[in-house]
Amino acid sequence: MSLSIKKGDNVIVLSGKDRDKKGRVIAVLTKKDKIIVEGVNIIKKHQKPTRKYPQGGIIEKEGPILRCKVMLICPKCDKPTRIGANILEDGKKVRVCKKCKEVID
Repeated sequence: MSLSIKKGDNVIVLSGKDRDKKGRVIAVLTKKDKIIVEGVNIIKKHQKPTRKYPQGGIIEKEGPILRCKVMLICPKCDKPTRIGANILEDGKKVRVCKKCKEVID
Protein backbone atom coordinates (compact mmCIF):
# COMPACT_ATOMS: atom_id res chain seq x y z
CA MET A 1 0.00 0.00 0.00
CA SER A 2 1.33 3.39 -0.96
CA LEU A 3 1.57 6.11 1.67
CA SER A 4 1.37 8.97 -0.81
CA ILE A 5 -2.29 9.86 -1.42
CA LYS A 6 -5.34 8.62 0.45
CA LYS A 7 -9.09 9.15 0.24
CA GLY A 8 -10.11 12.53 1.68
CA ASP A 9 -6.79 14.30 0.98
CA ASN A 10 -6.72 17.71 -0.71
CA VAL A 11 -4.64 17.68 -3.89
CA ILE A 12 -3.69 19.96 -6.78
CA VAL A 13 -3.47 18.82 -10.41
CA LEU A 14 -0.01 19.32 -11.94
CA SER A 15 -0.67 18.72 -15.65
CA GLY A 16 -3.38 18.24 -18.24
CA LYS A 17 -6.53 20.14 -19.10
CA ASP A 18 -7.41 20.65 -15.42
CA ARG A 19 -3.99 22.00 -14.40
CA ASP A 20 -3.89 24.05 -11.15
CA LYS A 21 -7.34 22.86 -10.04
CA LYS A 22 -7.70 21.81 -6.42
CA GLY A 23 -10.02 19.17 -5.07
CA ARG A 24 -10.63 16.41 -2.55
CA VAL A 25 -9.82 12.78 -3.37
CA ILE A 26 -13.05 10.76 -3.67
CA ALA A 27 -11.54 7.35 -4.44
CA VAL A 28 -8.16 5.67 -4.93
CA LEU A 29 -7.91 2.95 -7.58
CA THR A 30 -4.73 1.17 -6.50
CA LYS A 31 -4.64 -1.53 -9.18
CA LYS A 32 -4.89 1.04 -12.00
CA ASP A 33 -2.68 3.57 -10.14
CA LYS A 34 -5.35 6.25 -10.59
CA ILE A 35 -7.43 8.48 -8.36
CA ILE A 36 -10.76 10.28 -8.66
CA VAL A 37 -10.72 13.94 -7.59
CA GLU A 38 -13.81 16.03 -6.89
CA GLY A 39 -14.49 18.54 -9.70
CA VAL A 40 -11.57 17.39 -11.88
CA ASN A 41 -11.63 15.51 -15.23
CA ILE A 42 -15.39 15.82 -15.74
CA ILE A 43 -16.63 13.32 -18.34
CA LYS A 44 -20.04 12.97 -19.97
CA LYS A 45 -21.74 9.58 -19.91
CA HIS A 46 -24.80 8.75 -22.00
CA GLN A 47 -27.15 6.93 -19.62
CA LYS A 48 -30.19 4.87 -20.53
CA PRO A 49 -33.21 5.28 -18.23
CA THR A 50 -32.92 2.98 -15.20
CA ARG A 51 -34.43 2.91 -11.72
CA LYS A 52 -31.55 4.99 -10.41
CA TYR A 53 -31.74 7.50 -13.33
CA PRO A 54 -35.38 7.36 -14.51
CA GLN A 55 -34.89 10.35 -16.81
CA GLY A 56 -31.73 9.02 -18.47
CA GLY A 57 -29.79 11.42 -20.67
CA ILE A 58 -26.27 12.79 -20.44
CA ILE A 59 -24.72 12.60 -16.97
CA GLU A 60 -21.54 14.47 -15.98
CA LYS A 61 -19.24 12.81 -13.46
CA GLU A 62 -15.59 12.74 -12.39
CA GLY A 63 -13.24 10.44 -14.27
CA PRO A 64 -10.03 8.89 -12.95
CA ILE A 65 -6.64 10.55 -13.46
CA LEU A 66 -3.14 9.19 -12.94
CA ARG A 67 -1.78 9.49 -9.42
CA CYS A 68 1.52 10.96 -10.66
CA LYS A 69 -0.32 14.02 -12.06
CA VAL A 70 -1.43 15.28 -8.65
CA MET A 71 0.40 16.54 -5.56
CA LEU A 72 -0.79 16.57 -1.97
CA ILE A 73 -1.53 19.94 -0.32
CA CYS A 74 -0.16 20.11 3.24
CA PRO A 75 -2.95 20.98 5.70
CA LYS A 76 -0.60 23.11 7.85
CA CYS A 77 1.48 25.14 5.37
CA ASP A 78 -1.23 24.98 2.62
CA LYS A 79 1.33 24.36 -0.16
CA PRO A 80 1.79 21.48 -2.61
CA THR A 81 4.39 19.16 -1.13
CA ARG A 82 6.12 15.85 -1.51
CA ILE A 83 5.48 13.27 1.17
CA GLY A 84 7.98 11.55 3.42
CA ALA A 85 7.56 8.75 5.92
CA ASN A 86 8.49 8.72 9.60
CA ILE A 87 8.18 6.05 12.24
CA LEU A 88 6.87 7.23 15.61
CA GLU A 89 8.03 5.92 19.02
CA ASP A 90 5.12 3.46 19.17
CA GLY A 91 6.17 1.94 15.80
CA LYS A 92 3.42 3.56 13.72
CA LYS A 93 4.37 4.77 10.22
CA VAL A 94 3.04 8.26 9.38
CA ARG A 95 3.18 10.66 6.43
CA VAL A 96 5.26 13.83 6.81
CA CYS A 97 5.30 17.08 4.81
CA LYS A 98 8.75 17.58 3.24
CA LYS A 99 8.49 21.40 3.49
CA CYS A 100 7.34 22.03 7.06
CA LYS A 101 8.14 18.58 8.56
CA GLU A 102 4.61 18.39 10.01
CA VAL A 103 2.86 15.01 10.48
CA ILE A 104 -0.05 14.79 8.02
CA ASP A 105 -1.95 11.91 9.63
